[in-house]
Amino acid sequence: MILPIVAYGHPVLRQETEEIEAMTPEIKQLISDMHETMYNARGVGLAAPQIGKAIRLFIIDASPFAEEEAENEEEAKENEFLKDFKRVFINPIIEEESGDEWAFEEGCLSIPGIREDVYRQEKVVISYYDEKFELKEETLTGFAARVVQHEYDHIEGILFTDHISGFKKRMIK
Repeated sequence: MILPIVAYGHPVLRQETEEIEAMTPEIKQLISDMHETMYNARGVGLAAPQIGKAIRLFIIDASPFAEEEAENEEEAKENEFLKDFKRVFINPIIEEESGDEWAFEEGCLSIPGIREDVYRQEKVVISYYDEKFELKEETLTGFAARVVQHEYDHIEGILFTDHISGFKKRMIK
């Protein structure tokens, strides 16, 4: 089922999120509905607060980034990784962020039509439970790290617009 995506200004987008205690039939259905919602909106990630749920859950399918034309061998490797980068993150914790910050124009399904350059670090180490409620830890770089940081921000009550200058924020409002 396609769920409504809450828009900028809705209080749930700034709310503290709660941990998920166990994989239940309701959480499984929510994950399925979130995938359907994300694909319908042509997104690459969706966090539970964006559909009105203040829980620590987000999903990612970064395969659309894999379609970008690679300009070198490093980009070709990243595209190959992104082709299969589809994950469910339950109760995630970013353990570490490192590397140089780099800019990329980000957008958000909860703030349609707005895109701005956001600086994020190039590498993250994240622990989380997957859709089988098995504990995982991954080190991610490049676009995978960026999308994870963006979606993780949502479960922390942070929007991508919080990362841009005050002047640009005023223009968006």
